[in-house]
Amino acid sequence: YWYLVAANIGAVIMPWMVFYQQSAVADKGLKPEQYAAARWDTAVGAVLTQLIMAAVLMVTAAVLWAGRSTAPLNTVGQIAQALTPTLGETLGRTVFGLGILGAAMVAAIVVALAAAWGFGEVTGYKHSLEQHPAEAPWFYAVFSAGVIGGALVVAFVPDLVALSIGVEVMNALMLPLVLGFLVALAAKALPPEHRLRGGYFWLVIAVVALTAGLGVYGGLSSLFS
Repeated sequence: YWYLVAANIGAVIMPWMVFYQQSAVADKGLKPEQYAAARWDTAVGAVLTQLIMAAVLMVTAAVLWAGRSTAPLNTVGQIAQALTPTLGETLGRTVFGLGILGAAMVAAIVVALAAAWGFGEVTGYKHSLEQHPAEAPWFYAVFSAGVIGGALVVAFVPDLVALSIGVEVMNALMLPLVLGFLVALAAKALPPEHRLRGGYFWLVIAVVALTAGLGVYGGLSSLFS
């Protein structure tokens, strides 16, 4: 149970999303007066995606409970087989397939962009979506390699469910390091008018400590159970 809790935390708060967010803000060239709108954009997106995730979890639980299903759910095919009959074979498989395709496309773009931006910041090569591939060849090469590499992993790894859960748990185990540095930077490195301070600072500390602590506890619990 706790292992899956850690996976859920790692699926919601992914370390690479922190790097993606800051790189996206920098690439857009946002000005200080636009930060409030950017925060609202991020907040609305975060709430919306979590509502969708919660809805999917509840619908899945209701469908499996109503059918008293005892079939294993160890592969994507088994999950599809358990969920699709409620909507009918054709419609169910179509809806399930479109959902998987949409999620995969968004994930591939975001993860690959985070990697391409990150390597660009470390190495110094041009790394902006505003630049043509001829102007930033390494940026687009790293992005393409990330998408193609992900596709190859999906094509050749036999147990995608275990891989997905394992990656999410790894994300959870990395949270103390990533979020710790993020809070430190927000409290010390930002211009004074944008730094974390006062009660909000301690609220952020408490939320980060609780989230990261649960993630680490859940991720390590399987090693000692």
